[in-house]
Amino acid sequence: MEFRKHTLENGLEIVAECNDAAHSLGVGFFVRTGARDETDEVAGVSHFLEHMLFKGTLRRSADDVNREFDELGAHYNAFTSEENTVYYAAVLPEYQAACVDLLADIMRPSLRDEDFEMEKKVILEEIQMYGDQPPYGMDDKIKELHFGKHPLARSVLGTCDTVGALKVDQMRSYFQSRYSPGNVVVAAAGRVDFDALVEQVSEGCGTWSALPTSRELPRPESAPSFRLVHRESTTQQYLLQLADAPAAEDADRYAAKLLATMFGDDSGSRLYWELVDPGLVEAASLGHYDYSGAGMFFSWISSSPESAKDIFQRVVELQQQAEENGFTQEELSQAQSKVKSRVVLGSERPRNRLFNVGGNWMQRQEYRSVADDVTAVEAVTLDDVYRVLSQYPLTRSTTVTIGPLEQWG
Repeated sequence: MEFRKHTLENGLEIVAECNDAAHSLGVGFFVRTGARDETDEVAGVSHFLEHMLFKGTLRRSADDVNREFDELGAHYNAFTSEENTVYYAAVLPEYQAACVDLLADIMRPSLRDEDFEMEKKVILEEIQMYGDQPPYGMDDKIKELHFGKHPLARSVLGTCDTVGALKVDQMRSYFQSRYSPGNVVVAAAGRVDFDALVEQVSEGCGTWSALPTSRELPRPESAPSFRLVHRESTTQQYLLQLADAPAAEDADRYAAKLLATMFGDDSGSRLYWELVDPGLVEAASLGHYDYSGAGMFFSWISSSPESAKDIFQRVVELQQQAEENGFTQEELSQAQSKVKSRVVLGSERPRNRLFNVGGNWMQRQEYRSVADDVTAVEAVTLDDVYRVLSQYPLTRSTTVTIGPLEQWG
């Protein structure tokens, strides 16, 4: 296993974890842009733009793009988050050059007027479909309530109003400013020919013009609150909670993930044994999500409307017990085993390692091997977890509940 990196003259970075024992490789273009980089006027443009990159280039039609990926036998896709937009593919090593050429080409899309108007309809349908599914958009709303005007409170999809009003010229302007080579990282993992990769990326991207791109990273000023949202058509009562947590650059992120595993993993956690296993709720979980400059603990619980208030009270009691008494060494050891297993098992596929290599470089400009992550998980102590709980108490959270209940008190 060897980590290698190179930077083109225009600022585009190339990083790779090269593994000669692998039988495939994953390669992706990581763009440092997402919902947090938008304005109110163009909310949702990052995700919309992700769709548009598959609609054709000067060299290829949309059909060509999909056909050529299929001809390579590639497993390919893209996604947009609050912070990044990623375009990736996993292929056999002999198709590295063709895959890089294809990915590099779609990174300079045509952005034609007719494609824009057609895809806008698809995006609007996606937003409406998202609003019709649990928790009915409340996972976006709770971020607004908790983080206020902080950029991380923005919805990745945007709204029907913002996307509906978006103009193609606004998208072109956003693309030009955010898809500058200095804001892009090409990451690869698996059986990578790195010298050839540098040549291939240089050929496909070396002439891209460099424009200054920046991102503001304010610390959020959260404001815990409670909100009841009546939705008569639902049969379940959904309970969401959002609390502050360690950020991506914080060393305590490992302790935070173990805390979330002990308290709210989908098996063997306190929430599981107290609520799920006895059949009191349909689902209950807690996860830790880390971003540049901020982090969040996000809880999700669904139950019958009749028992929702009692369930909520029990969750608060469990949170208070954890904050007052911490966890046991047995719980921590079990959580460490779970997380280490996930890290190791997930690393056996180059495509999974791609996201680790690219994600670490985007967030922290660092390379972390599987061994590095396992060692970091093993090093977490109960004192570390307790410190995280003290600094980021679960009880200092914003709560949103949505369902048929009209009153809570």
